[in-house]
Amino acid sequence: MRKYLAYFVRNFDYPLFFTYVFLCLFGLVMIYSSSMMVSIVYEDGTPDYFYRKQLLNLVVAAFAFLIGAFFPYKHFSSKKLMKVLLFFTIFLFIWLLIDGYEAGGAKSWINLFGLTMFQPSEFAKLFIILYFAGAFYRKSLNNPMENLEPNNIVYPIIVWLVIILFVATETDLGAVMIISGIAVAVIAASGIQFKKFMKFFAVLAGFGSALIGLVLLVKGDEILTQNRLGRIKSFLNPFEYEGGSSYQIINGYIAIGSGGLEGVGLGQSIQKLGYLPEPQNDFIMAIISEELGILGVIIVLGGLGFIVFRALTIALKTKDPLARMISAGIASWIAVQSFINLGGLSGLIPLTGVTLPFISYGGTSILLLSFAMGILINVSMYVKLEKKKG
Repeated sequence: MRKYLAYFVRNFDYPLFFTYVFLCLFGLVMIYSSSMMVSIVYEDGTPDYFYRKQLLNLVVAAFAFLIGAFFPYKHFSSKKLMKVLLFFTIFLFIWLLIDGYEAGGAKSWINLFGLTMFQPSEFAKLFIILYFAGAFYRKSLNNPMENLEPNNIVYPIIVWLVIILFVATETDLGAVMIISGIAVAVIAASGIQFKKFMKFFAVLAGFGSALIGLVLLVKGDEILTQNRLGRIKSFLNPFEYEGGSSYQIINGYIAIGSGGLEGVGLGQSIQKLGYLPEPQNDFIMAIISEELGILGVIIVLGGLGFIVFRALTIALKTKDPLARMISAGIASWIAVQSFINLGGLSGLIPLTGVTLPFISYGGTSILLLSFAMGILINVSMYVKLEKKKG
Protein backbone atom coordinates (compact mmCIF):
# COMPACT_ATOMS: atom_id res chain seq x y z
CA MET A 1 0.00 0.00 0.00
CA ARG A 2 2.81 2.42 0.91
CA LYS A 3 4.53 1.71 -2.39
CA TYR A 4 1.31 2.38 -4.31
CA LEU A 5 0.74 5.64 -2.41
CA ALA A 6 4.27 6.78 -3.26
CA TYR A 7 3.63 5.95 -6.94
CA PHE A 8 0.25 7.73 -6.68
CA VAL A 9 1.76 10.98 -5.35
CA ARG A 10 4.75 10.90 -7.68
CA ASN A 11 2.73 10.43 -10.88
CA PHE A 12 -0.39 12.43 -9.95
CA ASP A 13 -1.56 14.85 -12.67
CA TYR A 14 -1.50 18.05 -10.61
CA PRO A 15 -2.31 20.52 -13.46
CA LEU A 16 -5.44 18.55 -14.35
CA PHE A 17 -6.41 18.21 -10.68
CA PHE A 18 -5.99 21.89 -9.82
CA THR A 19 -7.93 22.96 -12.93
CA TYR A 20 -10.80 20.68 -11.91
CA VAL A 21 -10.74 21.99 -8.31
CA PHE A 22 -10.57 25.60 -9.49
CA LEU A 23 -13.61 25.19 -11.78
CA CYS A 24 -15.62 23.52 -8.99
CA LEU A 25 -14.79 26.30 -6.50
CA PHE A 26 -15.33 29.02 -9.07
CA GLY A 27 -18.70 27.46 -9.87
CA LEU A 28 -19.54 27.35 -6.16
CA VAL A 29 -18.86 31.10 -5.82
CA MET A 30 -20.95 31.88 -8.90
CA ILE A 31 -23.80 29.65 -7.73
CA TYR A 32 -23.92 31.67 -4.51
CA SER A 33 -23.81 34.96 -6.40
CA SER A 34 -26.36 34.02 -9.06
CA SER A 35 -28.88 32.26 -6.81
CA MET A 36 -29.25 34.68 -3.90
CA MET A 37 -32.56 36.17 -5.06
CA VAL A 38 -33.95 32.78 -6.13
CA SER A 39 -33.00 31.34 -2.73
CA ILE A 40 -34.72 34.13 -0.81
CA VAL A 41 -37.91 34.21 -2.88
CA TYR A 42 -38.48 30.54 -3.73
CA GLU A 43 -36.64 28.48 -1.11
CA ASP A 44 -36.09 28.80 2.64
CA GLY A 45 -35.49 32.54 2.78
CA THR A 46 -31.70 32.48 3.18
CA PRO A 47 -29.48 33.70 0.31
CA ASP A 48 -27.07 30.77 0.61
CA TYR A 49 -29.61 27.95 0.07
CA PHE A 50 -28.18 26.69 -3.24
CA TYR A 51 -24.63 27.47 -2.08
CA ARG A 52 -25.00 25.18 0.93
CA LYS A 53 -26.53 22.40 -1.15
CA GLN A 54 -23.78 22.62 -3.77
CA LEU A 55 -21.11 22.67 -1.06
CA LEU A 56 -22.52 19.39 0.26
CA ASN A 57 -22.61 18.06 -3.31
CA LEU A 58 -18.90 18.91 -3.67
CA VAL A 59 -18.01 17.10 -0.45
CA VAL A 60 -19.70 13.93 -1.70
CA ALA A 61 -18.15 14.46 -5.15
CA ALA A 62 -14.69 14.65 -3.56
CA PHE A 63 -15.07 11.07 -2.31
CA ALA A 64 -16.22 9.98 -5.78
CA PHE A 65 -13.14 11.68 -7.26
CA LEU A 66 -10.80 9.88 -4.85
CA ILE A 67 -12.34 6.50 -5.68
CA GLY A 68 -11.95 7.14 -9.40
CA ALA A 69 -8.36 8.36 -9.00
CA PHE A 70 -7.10 5.78 -6.51
CA PHE A 71 -8.33 2.51 -8.03
CA PRO A 72 -6.76 1.37 -11.34
CA TYR A 73 -9.00 2.44 -14.22
CA LYS A 74 -9.18 -1.07 -15.72
CA HIS A 75 -11.34 -2.18 -12.79
CA PHE A 76 -14.07 0.24 -13.82
CA SER A 77 -14.52 -1.41 -17.22
CA SER A 78 -14.40 -5.04 -16.08
CA LYS A 79 -16.97 -7.38 -17.59
CA LYS A 80 -18.56 -8.30 -14.25
CA LEU A 81 -18.92 -4.69 -13.14
CA MET A 82 -20.37 -3.66 -16.50
CA LYS A 83 -23.07 -6.31 -16.22
CA VAL A 84 -24.01 -5.01 -12.79
CA LEU A 85 -24.01 -1.40 -13.99
CA LEU A 86 -26.06 -2.31 -17.07
CA PHE A 87 -28.83 -3.81 -14.95
CA PHE A 88 -28.56 -0.89 -12.51
CA THR A 89 -28.88 1.64 -15.36
CA ILE A 90 -31.93 -0.09 -16.80
CA PHE A 91 -33.42 -0.32 -13.30
CA LEU A 92 -32.97 3.45 -12.84
CA PHE A 93 -34.69 4.24 -16.12
CA ILE A 94 -37.60 1.87 -15.38
CA TRP A 95 -37.92 3.56 -11.99
CA LEU A 96 -37.94 6.90 -13.81
CA LEU A 97 -40.72 5.78 -16.16
CA ILE A 98 -42.85 4.60 -13.24
CA ASP A 99 -42.22 7.29 -10.66
CA GLY A 100 -40.14 10.07 -12.19
CA TYR A 101 -40.26 13.80 -11.52
CA GLU A 102 -40.51 16.44 -14.21
CA ALA A 103 -38.33 19.56 -14.27
CA GLY A 104 -37.63 21.96 -17.11
CA GLY A 105 -40.06 20.15 -19.41
CA ALA A 106 -38.33 16.76 -19.06
CA LYS A 107 -39.24 13.85 -16.79
CA SER A 108 -35.64 13.15 -15.84
CA TRP A 109 -35.43 12.91 -12.02
CA ILE A 110 -36.05 10.19 -9.46
CA ASN A 111 -36.28 10.50 -5.69
CA LEU A 112 -33.68 8.19 -4.08
CA PHE A 113 -35.56 7.04 -0.98
CA GLY A 114 -36.17 10.63 0.14
CA LEU A 115 -32.41 11.32 0.42
CA THR A 116 -31.79 13.22 -2.81
CA MET A 117 -32.94 13.71 -6.39
CA PHE A 118 -30.98 11.73 -8.97
CA GLN A 119 -30.81 12.06 -12.77
CA PRO A 120 -30.34 8.68 -14.53
CA SER A 121 -29.32 10.29 -17.84
CA GLU A 122 -26.23 11.75 -16.12
CA PHE A 123 -25.28 8.28 -14.92
CA ALA A 124 -25.86 6.95 -18.45
CA LYS A 125 -23.19 9.30 -19.86
CA LEU A 126 -20.46 7.77 -17.68
CA PHE A 127 -21.84 4.26 -18.14
CA ILE A 128 -21.66 4.50 -21.95
CA ILE A 129 -18.01 5.59 -21.77
CA LEU A 130 -16.98 2.69 -19.54
CA TYR A 131 -19.23 0.12 -21.22
CA PHE A 132 -18.20 0.95 -24.79
CA ALA A 133 -14.50 1.22 -23.88
CA GLY A 134 -14.54 -2.09 -22.00
CA ALA A 135 -16.55 -3.95 -24.65
CA PHE A 136 -14.39 -2.77 -27.55
CA TYR A 137 -11.19 -3.41 -25.59
CA ARG A 138 -12.18 -7.02 -24.87
CA LYS A 139 -13.08 -7.51 -28.53
CA SER A 140 -9.67 -6.17 -29.58
CA LEU A 141 -7.85 -8.77 -27.45
CA ASN A 142 -8.96 -11.53 -29.84
CA ASN A 143 -9.39 -9.51 -33.00
CA PRO A 144 -7.63 -6.17 -33.66
CA MET A 145 -10.08 -3.27 -33.84
CA GLU A 146 -9.10 -2.43 -37.40
CA ASN A 147 -10.41 -5.85 -38.44
CA LEU A 148 -13.74 -5.58 -36.63
CA GLU A 149 -16.97 -5.26 -38.58
CA PRO A 150 -20.23 -3.68 -37.33
CA ASN A 151 -21.75 -7.14 -36.74
CA ASN A 152 -18.88 -7.97 -34.33
CA ILE A 153 -20.06 -5.43 -31.79
CA VAL A 154 -23.82 -5.64 -32.18
CA TYR A 155 -24.40 -6.08 -28.45
CA PRO A 156 -22.78 -2.76 -27.36
CA ILE A 157 -24.70 -0.96 -30.10
CA ILE A 158 -27.97 -2.49 -28.86
CA VAL A 159 -27.15 -1.36 -25.32
CA TRP A 160 -26.52 2.17 -26.60
CA LEU A 161 -29.81 2.18 -28.51
CA VAL A 162 -31.72 1.01 -25.43
CA ILE A 163 -30.16 3.81 -23.37
CA ILE A 164 -30.98 6.36 -26.07
CA LEU A 165 -34.57 5.10 -26.19
CA PHE A 166 -34.95 5.49 -22.43
CA VAL A 167 -33.45 9.00 -22.46
CA ALA A 168 -35.58 10.00 -25.45
CA THR A 169 -38.74 8.98 -23.59
CA GLU A 170 -37.76 11.49 -20.90
CA THR A 171 -37.79 14.04 -23.73
CA ASP A 172 -34.30 15.09 -22.58
CA LEU A 173 -32.96 15.88 -26.07
CA GLY A 174 -29.77 17.48 -24.75
CA ALA A 175 -28.78 14.23 -23.01
CA VAL A 176 -29.56 12.28 -26.20
CA MET A 177 -27.09 14.45 -28.12
CA ILE A 178 -24.40 14.16 -25.46
CA ILE A 179 -24.68 10.36 -25.14
CA SER A 180 -24.63 10.02 -28.93
CA GLY A 181 -21.52 12.21 -29.14
CA ILE A 182 -19.82 10.14 -26.45
CA ALA A 183 -20.57 6.88 -28.31
CA VAL A 184 -19.15 8.21 -31.57
CA ALA A 185 -16.01 9.54 -29.81
CA VAL A 186 -15.28 6.23 -28.07
CA ILE A 187 -15.70 4.30 -31.33
CA ALA A 188 -13.46 6.80 -33.15
CA ALA A 189 -10.77 6.35 -30.46
CA SER A 190 -10.93 2.55 -30.58
CA GLY A 191 -8.50 2.30 -33.49
CA ILE A 192 -11.05 1.15 -36.02
CA GLN A 193 -10.38 1.89 -39.69
CA PHE A 194 -11.89 5.13 -40.99
CA LYS A 195 -14.11 3.44 -43.59
CA LYS A 196 -15.45 1.03 -41.00
CA PHE A 197 -15.89 3.88 -38.56
CA MET A 198 -18.08 5.64 -41.11
CA LYS A 199 -20.11 2.44 -41.40
CA PHE A 200 -20.55 2.44 -37.64
CA PHE A 201 -21.52 6.08 -37.74
CA ALA A 202 -24.08 5.41 -40.48
CA VAL A 203 -25.51 2.51 -38.47
CA LEU A 204 -25.70 4.63 -35.33
CA ALA A 205 -27.27 7.53 -37.20
CA GLY A 206 -29.75 5.26 -38.96
CA PHE A 207 -30.90 3.40 -35.87
CA GLY A 208 -30.84 6.56 -33.81
CA SER A 209 -33.01 8.39 -36.33
CA ALA A 210 -35.41 5.45 -36.45
CA LEU A 211 -35.67 5.46 -32.67
CA ILE A 212 -36.26 9.19 -32.56
CA GLY A 213 -38.93 8.79 -35.23
CA LEU A 214 -40.57 6.00 -33.21
CA VAL A 215 -40.53 8.07 -30.03
CA LEU A 216 -42.00 11.06 -31.89
CA LEU A 217 -44.72 8.82 -33.29
CA VAL A 218 -45.63 7.42 -29.88
CA LYS A 219 -45.00 10.48 -27.70
CA GLY A 220 -45.07 13.29 -30.25
CA ASP A 221 -47.58 15.38 -28.33
CA GLU A 222 -45.47 15.13 -25.17
CA ILE A 223 -42.21 15.96 -26.94
CA LEU A 224 -43.37 18.68 -29.33
CA THR A 225 -44.93 20.74 -26.57
CA GLN A 226 -45.65 24.44 -26.94
CA ASN A 227 -42.61 25.06 -24.73
CA ARG A 228 -40.25 23.16 -27.08
CA LEU A 229 -41.81 24.57 -30.23
CA GLY A 230 -41.38 27.97 -28.60
CA ARG A 231 -37.68 27.28 -28.12
CA ILE A 232 -37.30 26.52 -31.82
CA LYS A 233 -39.17 29.70 -32.76
CA SER A 234 -37.03 31.62 -30.28
CA PHE A 235 -33.90 30.23 -31.86
CA LEU A 236 -35.03 31.33 -35.32
CA ASN A 237 -36.16 34.81 -34.26
CA PRO A 238 -35.68 35.47 -30.54
CA PHE A 239 -36.75 39.13 -30.50
CA GLU A 240 -40.14 38.31 -32.00
CA TYR A 241 -41.07 36.36 -28.86
CA GLU A 242 -39.26 38.37 -26.19
CA GLY A 243 -42.30 38.46 -23.92
CA GLY A 244 -42.90 34.70 -24.18
CA SER A 245 -40.69 31.79 -25.21
CA SER A 246 -37.65 34.04 -25.77
CA TYR A 247 -37.88 35.67 -22.35
CA GLN A 248 -34.96 33.72 -20.86
CA ILE A 249 -32.79 34.03 -23.96
CA ILE A 250 -33.32 37.80 -24.27
CA ASN A 251 -32.51 38.38 -20.60
CA GLY A 252 -29.44 36.19 -21.06
CA TYR A 253 -28.38 38.45 -23.94
CA ILE A 254 -28.93 41.51 -21.76
CA ALA A 255 -26.77 39.98 -19.01
CA ILE A 256 -23.99 39.14 -21.47
CA GLY A 257 -24.15 42.58 -23.09
CA SER A 258 -24.11 44.38 -19.74
CA GLY A 259 -20.85 42.80 -18.62
CA GLY A 260 -18.48 44.22 -21.18
CA LEU A 261 -14.79 43.53 -20.66
CA GLU A 262 -14.53 43.65 -16.87
CA GLY A 263 -18.14 43.13 -15.78
CA VAL A 264 -20.29 45.07 -13.32
CA GLY A 265 -18.65 43.39 -10.33
CA LEU A 266 -19.08 40.13 -8.41
CA GLY A 267 -22.52 40.01 -6.83
CA GLN A 268 -23.76 43.07 -8.73
CA SER A 269 -25.82 41.37 -11.45
CA ILE A 270 -29.19 42.94 -12.24
CA GLN A 271 -30.56 40.04 -14.30
CA LYS A 272 -30.39 37.61 -11.38
CA LEU A 273 -32.87 39.78 -9.46
CA GLY A 274 -35.89 38.00 -10.91
CA TYR A 275 -35.37 38.76 -14.60
CA LEU A 276 -33.41 35.66 -15.61
CA PRO A 277 -35.14 32.42 -14.49
CA GLU A 278 -33.00 29.79 -12.71
CA PRO A 279 -29.73 31.71 -13.19
CA GLN A 280 -27.74 29.14 -11.18
CA ASN A 281 -28.41 26.37 -13.70
CA ASP A 282 -27.95 26.37 -17.47
CA PHE A 283 -27.75 30.21 -17.71
CA ILE A 284 -25.02 30.65 -15.12
CA MET A 285 -22.55 31.73 -17.80
CA ALA A 286 -24.77 34.75 -18.52
CA ILE A 287 -24.36 35.86 -14.89
CA ILE A 288 -20.60 35.21 -15.06
CA SER A 289 -20.44 37.37 -18.18
CA GLU A 290 -22.48 40.15 -16.54
CA GLU A 291 -20.56 40.22 -13.25
CA LEU A 292 -17.03 39.34 -14.40
CA GLY A 293 -17.15 40.32 -18.05
CA ILE A 294 -15.26 38.72 -20.89
CA LEU A 295 -12.39 37.95 -18.53
CA GLY A 296 -14.65 35.72 -16.43
CA VAL A 297 -15.89 33.92 -19.53
CA ILE A 298 -12.31 33.38 -20.73
CA ILE A 299 -11.37 31.90 -17.34
CA VAL A 300 -14.19 29.34 -17.52
CA LEU A 301 -13.63 28.49 -21.19
CA GLY A 302 -9.89 28.24 -20.57
CA GLY A 303 -10.40 25.79 -17.70
CA LEU A 304 -12.86 23.62 -19.63
CA GLY A 305 -10.68 23.79 -22.73
CA PHE A 306 -7.61 22.73 -20.76
CA ILE A 307 -9.39 19.66 -19.34
CA VAL A 308 -10.62 18.62 -22.80
CA PHE A 309 -7.18 19.23 -24.34
CA ARG A 310 -5.45 17.31 -21.54
CA ALA A 311 -7.83 14.37 -21.92
CA LEU A 312 -7.26 14.24 -25.68
CA THR A 313 -3.50 14.50 -25.16
CA ILE A 314 -3.64 11.55 -22.75
CA ALA A 315 -5.66 9.59 -25.32
CA LEU A 316 -3.10 10.29 -28.04
CA LYS A 317 -0.07 9.43 -25.89
CA THR A 318 -1.17 6.09 -24.47
CA LYS A 319 -0.63 2.76 -26.18
CA ASP A 320 -3.43 1.14 -24.20
CA PRO A 321 -6.67 1.20 -26.27
CA LEU A 322 -8.81 1.04 -23.12
CA ALA A 323 -7.12 4.14 -21.67
CA ARG A 324 -7.42 5.89 -25.02
CA MET A 325 -11.16 5.22 -25.34
CA ILE A 326 -11.92 6.25 -21.74
CA SER A 327 -9.96 9.51 -22.12
CA ALA A 328 -11.60 10.33 -25.45
CA GLY A 329 -15.03 9.57 -24.02
CA ILE A 330 -14.54 11.89 -21.03
CA ALA A 331 -13.16 14.63 -23.29
CA SER A 332 -16.18 14.36 -25.60
CA TRP A 333 -18.59 14.40 -22.65
CA ILE A 334 -17.23 17.70 -21.32
CA ALA A 335 -16.74 19.24 -24.77
CA VAL A 336 -20.15 18.35 -26.21
CA GLN A 337 -22.04 19.30 -23.04
CA SER A 338 -20.19 22.64 -22.83
CA PHE A 339 -20.95 23.35 -26.50
CA ILE A 340 -24.66 22.58 -26.09
CA ASN A 341 -24.91 24.78 -22.99
CA LEU A 342 -23.01 27.72 -24.46
CA GLY A 343 -24.58 27.28 -27.89
CA GLY A 344 -28.07 27.54 -26.42
CA LEU A 345 -27.06 30.54 -24.31
CA SER A 346 -25.55 32.41 -27.26
CA GLY A 347 -28.23 31.49 -29.81
CA LEU A 348 -26.08 29.18 -31.94
CA ILE A 349 -28.45 26.25 -31.28
CA PRO A 350 -31.90 25.92 -29.66
CA LEU A 351 -32.02 25.78 -25.87
CA THR A 352 -32.01 22.26 -24.38
CA GLY A 353 -31.58 22.93 -20.66
CA VAL A 354 -28.11 21.34 -20.37
CA THR A 355 -25.90 22.45 -17.48
CA LEU A 356 -22.35 23.78 -17.81
CA PRO A 357 -19.87 21.15 -16.52
CA PHE A 358 -18.38 21.87 -13.05
CA ILE A 359 -19.97 25.35 -12.96
CA SER A 360 -23.76 24.99 -12.89
CA TYR A 361 -25.70 23.89 -9.83
CA GLY A 362 -26.47 20.16 -9.72
CA GLY A 363 -25.64 17.22 -7.47
CA THR A 364 -25.84 14.33 -9.94
CA SER A 365 -23.79 16.19 -12.53
CA ILE A 366 -20.90 17.19 -10.24
CA LEU A 367 -20.83 13.76 -8.59
CA LEU A 368 -20.43 11.83 -11.84
CA LEU A 369 -18.17 14.39 -13.50
CA SER A 370 -15.91 14.23 -10.44
CA PHE A 371 -15.79 10.44 -10.62
CA ALA A 372 -14.94 10.71 -14.33
CA MET A 373 -12.17 13.21 -13.54
CA GLY A 374 -10.74 10.80 -10.98
CA ILE A 375 -10.65 8.05 -13.60
CA LEU A 376 -9.03 10.42 -16.10
CA ILE A 377 -6.29 11.31 -13.60
CA ASN A 378 -5.74 7.60 -12.93
CA VAL A 379 -5.35 7.05 -16.69
CA SER A 380 -2.93 10.00 -16.81
CA MET A 381 -0.80 8.38 -14.09
CA TYR A 382 -0.73 5.15 -16.08
CA VAL A 383 0.39 7.04 -19.21
CA LYS A 384 3.24 8.65 -17.24
CA LEU A 385 4.35 5.24 -15.96
CA GLU A 386 4.03 3.81 -19.47
CA LYS A 387 6.24 6.58 -20.81
CA LYS A 388 8.91 5.93 -18.16
CA LYS A 389 8.98 2.23 -18.95
CA GLY A 390 9.06 2.85 -22.70
